[in-house]
Amino acid sequence: MKFIKVNNYEELSRTAANFISAQVIVKPNCVLGLATGSTPIGTYKQLIKWYQKGDIDFSNVISINLDEYIGLKGDNEQSYRYFMNTNFFNHINISKDNTFVPSGISEDFDKECEEYDKMIKSFGGIDLQLLGIGVDGHIGFNEPSDVFEKNTHVVTLHKSTIDANSRFFSSPEEVPTKAITMGMTSIMQAKKILLIANGKNKEEILNKALFGPITPKIPASLLQLHSDITVIYSEE
Repeated sequence: MKFIKVNNYEELSRTAANFISAQVIVKPNCVLGLATGSTPIGTYKQLIKWYQKGDIDFSNVISINLDEYIGLKGDNEQSYRYFMNTNFFNHINISKDNTFVPSGISEDFDKECEEYDKMIKSFGGIDLQLLGIGVDGHIGFNEPSDVFEKNTHVVTLHKSTIDANSRFFSSPEEVPTKAITMGMTSIMQAKKILLIANGKNKEEILNKALFGPITPKIPASLLQLHSDITVIYSEE
């Protein structure tokens, strides 16, 4: 496990973007596992700038997102499909046909979960997985539990997660209470993992997850067992 300490969010974003751009340059048809939330936005903005300068080409890249809210269509401004399109995909030359986000409106979520795992396997797994971390230790929407959920699954979100996400909605009542998320197997089978964390409120959970016991009560603690993980964190 490699740790990179940076001074502020801007430096964190540039450093994370460097890792991702290096992956794309080394393997132009790589599979990127992508994340949503406030922390990766700066990373995506930096990648867009480099694309616009002609430094990076996404035309053969495949992207696979971690999760989506249950009940939100892709054109809903709070959906993660909408987030990815507006914050990243619409501004680079990636084919939308090569961008995958779980469906939040499937008529058969058991099948949706099964098909999502099959799709990831069909591409040979993920080359580089970008992760954030929740204040309760969740990665993707893998919430604290009694067991590690192996496969893509539907999850009922914890109150702390709902509260944290409520800032993106007009009212707390609008925040979805369920989500579909990639499981721990696909995340842990990624060839490389890049975990980014910003803000003083993440310090305690980073210490618990990366230096404490491995437990499904802190899903991110399983990352200790990964053979190639880089953690970029800001002192800000």
